[in-house]
Amino acid sequence: MSTAIKQPHQRELFGQPIGLYILFLTEMWERFSYYGMRALLVLYMTTATIGDERGAGLGWTNSEALALYGWYTMLVYVMSIPGGMIADKLIGQKKAVLLGAIILCIGHGVLVLTDIWAFYTGLGLVILGVGLLKPNISTMVGGLYKEGDIRRDKGFSIFYIGINLGSLLATMIVGLVVKEWGWHAGFGLAGIVMLLGLINYIYGQKYLAQVGNFVPAKKDDPNEISYGKLYAKLFKSPTQLIFALILLAASIWGWYTLEWGYGLLFIFLTAVVVLLMMIYKELDSQVFKDRFMVLLLSFIMVIVFWGAFEQAGGLMNLYTETNTDRMLFGWEIPTVMFQSLNAGFIIIFATVVASFWAKRKLKGKEASSLFKMALGIIIMGFGFLFMVFAAMEFENSGASSMIWLVLAYLFHTIGELCLSPVALSFITKLTPVKYASLMMGVYFAATGLGSKVAGIVGEAASDFGEYTIFLGILIFTVIVGTLFILILKPLKRLTHGAEDNERMMHSDETEGFELADPEINN
Repeated sequence: MSTAIKQPHQRELFGQPIGLYILFLTEMWERFSYYGMRALLVLYMTTATIGDERGAGLGWTNSEALALYGWYTMLVYVMSIPGGMIADKLIGQKKAVLLGAIILCIGHGVLVLTDIWAFYTGLGLVILGVGLLKPNISTMVGGLYKEGDIRRDKGFSIFYIGINLGSLLATMIVGLVVKEWGWHAGFGLAGIVMLLGLINYIYGQKYLAQVGNFVPAKKDDPNEISYGKLYAKLFKSPTQLIFALILLAASIWGWYTLEWGYGLLFIFLTAVVVLLMMIYKELDSQVFKDRFMVLLLSFIMVIVFWGAFEQAGGLMNLYTETNTDRMLFGWEIPTVMFQSLNAGFIIIFATVVASFWAKRKLKGKEASSLFKMALGIIIMGFGFLFMVFAAMEFENSGASSMIWLVLAYLFHTIGELCLSPVALSFITKLTPVKYASLMMGVYFAATGLGSKVAGIVGEAASDFGEYTIFLGILIFTVIVGTLFILILKPLKRLTHGAEDNERMMHSDETEGFELADPEINN
């Protein structure tokens, strides 16, 4: 028997639910606070303790700073998994976002203090706050749309503009604030704008009444998730149990041979992988199983993409500071401001790229999410070709031109627009509703793992040099993207037409529609 899916009437603005713009502004100010601090972090850590016009830094080496940068950016996103679980099981997405915003305000406030304990405490609070806010606000965006509504991708692209408008404002303003008043004034500015985001979110609750609410599970509710029961069933599943034990043994080995941080990370990832295996086993339809597997494979692209892209805040940031001629009409551009190129290009090209793919899809040409993501990796990878040219110029003349950075960030941006908002939307299309927040958390955890990879790769530049690292990233990303394009057809078959039934929906439609796949409707 088919089931019609109904959605309460929503007020709209410019063809999109008003709630989208409330979430847009909330995310914009949260991303201002995050990217403003992210742009400062490595530079602050590597600045000498005396003798810098921006004030005392921590005086760390590049390798030490990039190592902490990798851990921090990873944990910010890995915490999205428990953040999604807390929303699913305890308080709902709406309250999780609120709590996350409050914690972020406190965290950025603590970073204003100059003591080293405040530095670590502030970073820890930011990690917790983003972990609660980030996955759940993205899931709420998906909840604003009916199944199959073609506006969903464009809505996520608009939401993505909010992310990058915040990043643009942060990287344009924070650098100037730091140059004038010092590092901790920049950290304080991040806290002030996060407070603006919190106020906006509280004000806009009336436009979010139908999304993100916590509904206590009823007894024997088929949509209820019991993580404890899923883990308990592991002992009745020999294949999964053996695999889990192998992963646990590898984690213990990592604890003793690398360092305790990696050991904890491996144990955490083991727990996540085991949970995903048990979820896969519990799915009651082969359609859902196939889609779940495709989704997990797409996370490989996510990790590879962000492992390269996040060089922007690490190695490329340091390269800009030390190896780039930043003089423009007699004024030296602050290093932080180059981070605004990515955000500025996104604001310029986001709707252009989204419209290009929408028109291509309506014409019946290849425009699947998997194709967009694979192509995005290749385009972003070619951005590092310009960093190779920059490194070559530096070797020859002792300084490289700013134009190479501009071109690199342009290609990185086009690649990002093909992958990141598309991946967010892809999750909401393929994931069973009851696992939506968890899988959004897993996506952001994959992003975090990519960020840790970025830190490790950046550290390697101390031994191999920037030229070798940039060239290696270029080659690897192009190979990975090409491989996914080569296996695109079988992967698309495994999605069972999840994107084939998209069409334009209107707010005056009071009835839902039947999902295309009969196995899901039965």
